[in-house]
Amino acid sequence: MINVLELGVVRTVDLEPSGKAIITITPTYTGCPAMDVMAADIKKELLDAGVPEVEVKLTLSPAWSTDQITDEGKRKLREYGIAPPELTGDIRALKGEQPVVACPQCGSTNTVMLSLFGSTACKALWKCNDCLEPFDQFKCL
Repeated sequence: MINVLELGVVRTVDLEPSGKAIITITPTYTGCPAMDVMAADIKKELLDAGVPEVEVKLTLSPAWSTDQITDEGKRKLREYGIAPPELTGDIRALKGEQPVVACPQCGSTNTVMLSLFGSTACKALWKCNDCLEPFDQFKCL
């Protein structure tokens, strides 16, 4: 659905003269359980593509933010039924107000947050008051 490049998890790709690829990745949040799977998948894909040696490094600094998600990644999230993050700095948060989140199913902004945590810790659970569908929203980080 969305790849690690579109998600912005891959920070750097370095290729040594020997042909070894060193890929540096950053988790979407500290303790993200998907990082081991992502690292293994990256290594497997590159080895299968003929790269002779692959090392995947994990870095926590600088921290990942939703600003790293590409426009294509946001489009794919929306198509999959997950509301992508719109802004990391939303003035409504400073006023104690909820953000406006468009329903990825029908596009309505008549939505309400049901839970700060959705299917994963990096998503919140929302409901559309127009089409009545629940949906995850990728939180702004």
